Amino acid sequence: MPLDGIVLKSLIIELNEKLTGGRIEKVFQPEWDEIVLHIRAKGHNYKLLLSANSSNPRVYITGEDSINPPVPPMFCMLLRKHLSGGKIINVAFHDYERIVDIHIESIDELGDLSVKRLVAEIMGRYSNIILIGENNRIIDAIKHIDNETSRVREVMPARLYELPPAQDKVSPDDADPLEIVTGIEKSSLRVDKYLLEKIKGFSPFLCREICYRAEIDERQTGNSLSTVQLNSLSSELKQVLEDIKYNKFSPCIIYDSQDMENTLDFHCLNVRSYEYLKHDDSISRIMDLYYTDKVKSNRLSQMKASLLRSLEVILSRYRKKAEIQESTLQEVADREKYRLYGELLTANIYSIPKYAKSARVLNFYSENNEFIDIPLDEHKTPSENAQYYFKKYARAKRTYTSTKEQLENTLYELDYLETVQNHIENCTTVEELEEIRDELVGQNYLAASRKRQEQSHKESLPHHYLSSDGIDIFVGKNNRQNDLLTLKQSSPEDIWLHAKNIPGSHVIVKAKNSSDIPDSTLLEAAMLAAYNSKARMSSNVPVDYTFVKYVRKPKGSKPGMVIYDNYKTINVTPSESFIKNLRRV
Repeated sequence: MPLDGIVLKSLIIELNEKLTGGRIEKVFQPEWDEIVLHIRAKGHNYKLLLSANSSNPRVYITGEDSINPPVPPMFCMLLRKHLSGGKIINVAFHDYERIVDIHIESIDELGDLSVKRLVAEIMGRYSNIILIGENNRIIDAIKHIDNETSRVREVMPARLYELPPAQDKVSPDDADPLEIVTGIEKSSLRVDKYLLEKIKGFSPFLCREICYRAEIDERQTGNSLSTVQLNSLSSELKQVLEDIKYNKFSPCIIYDSQDMENTLDFHCLNVRSYEYLKHDDSISRIMDLYYTDKVKSNRLSQMKASLLRSLEVILSRYRKKAEIQESTLQEVADREKYRLYGELLTANIYSIPKYAKSARVLNFYSENNEFIDIPLDEHKTPSENAQYYFKKYARAKRTYTSTKEQLENTLYELDYLETVQNHIENCTTVEELEEIRDELVGQNYLAASRKRQEQSHKESLPHHYLSSDGIDIFVGKNNRQNDLLTLKQSSPEDIWLHAKNIPGSHVIVKAKNSSDIPDSTLLEAAMLAAYNSKARMSSNVPVDYTFVKYVRKPKGSKPGMVIYDNYKTINVTPSESFIKNLRRV
């Protein structure tokens, strides 16, 4: 967890500087395990986020606006009752444990001033937010922990609040680098594991950072270190402990590449083990940037997985339906044989004896005039057998006609759903996924969400690129955008591209006529069409292109489904690096 005891110390210092003396104006609970306090302090407005989320527990001043439920939860109402208008006296820190203790002075039910504590315990799946009264008894908690859940420590209303069990570690303020290194020298543990087990507030990240500074492989065991390595480790550990003791913090966020898009980690100390860093004088801003990105990424992944699971159930149903329909067509594939039998029996009706089990007759429809054997029901007359085959042919023909039409509809549904599946896989924001969910709800594939109905949202825009020749290229992110791009926002002479017979996005090149489009722009647009299709990982992908005026939407067709003619085809191999180098607007 990036939020270790050292980061928390730097955060507590910042919270005390900014929030002490401030008043709580509003209390919100946007998520069941998350609280946001609106605080007015020293002429500024702050939003203090406290989250007991098991995956991302955290506390910091945030700049993000959250969407609150129309009806506040009970815990939120309780906090409003006890904390609204309250004055923050101080923010306490418990010996490098991941516990934030906010002392708030407010007026109680009797009109007297009282001091309550809002405690945020940041401990992974054991994280909690607890309101404590003056008598150190718990008023309530966002998560109730009874004796069946934990025999060690109950967190329930009216119980006495107890700190979590202390760890058998040394505080960074009291740690002796020489003593710790002496212990490492005799240990068979990995160096980073030893540091983690000995010093309070240290995270695996910080332990690896110290090893990097000392030029030691953190996977080495302590007893395998040389004298030079031990001295280097002692020196670097001493420097880190002094930085912590004297609050020499340098908050930074770490990225995975030079483009500074994907965050990896963060810390309050100056990090040397990573190349791509962004520094800020506020640890809250660093944490806000990191967790906003991480929470959105996690929410995107979870929502995408959920939507894909729901869609896969629907796809499986239609695939099974298509298999049954194809099997039915196979069963009636020889339907013409029954018509032939009926006609041949009718032609030879007087030469076939009654109660015969079969009839050998000349097939005058054949070029070779060969004889064929026709199975008969011995309990029927030749005429009745002929009528039986005619009826069997008629049933098979009706079955073939109706099943063929049903199969065409099923394959059309599959084609549409696979296009939606491709759009979901390519989504990069929650808003884009919400739009696709709305589309599936509108097409009656999914049930409407009441929460979604109550929320308004800003619609996303298509991808906009500028080709190397300075020509605008637009790529639809979903079927709604595909329809808008192609049918509403394009001119007849613009160029339309789509991966051939493959689920994907519509691509529009804005141009007056084909002579205005250089081959380089056409290639870039084709690459975008292939990359934003289900054939993203394939090679030599065929991409059709034509004028927009040759693209039509059949009446009653589903979103994003069109037909086109007068097209040409270009083959390209999608490349992620090529797409990343295209200029985005």
